[in-house]
Amino acid sequence: MTFTDRTMVCQDCGAEFVFTVGEQEFYSEKGFKNEPKRCNDCRKSRKAERRSARPKKTFTVVCEACGVETQVPFEPKDGRPVYCRACFDNQRSK
Repeated sequence: MTFTDRTMVCQDCGAEFVFTVGEQEFYSEKGFKNEPKRCNDCRKSRKAERRSARPKKTFTVVCEACGVETQVPFEPKDGRPVYCRACFDNQRSK
């Protein structure tokens, strides 16, 4: 299949952008069926919005080393020690 650069219009901002031969070949190799509908700037903006919209779940724990209550970004497992940031860094540097 032969590809040629194609000028397209972004569905978000209305700006024209080029769907290059290289991009088309990449889409074809990956088996993507849909062509891009947004320019690079709008794609980056949309991706950043989705990333920031996800709430980060944290768990409150008591540090095994110093006893301070702290938040961690993972669910602690039974029998495994959990440390605050300072104690974790201290443990790692040993």
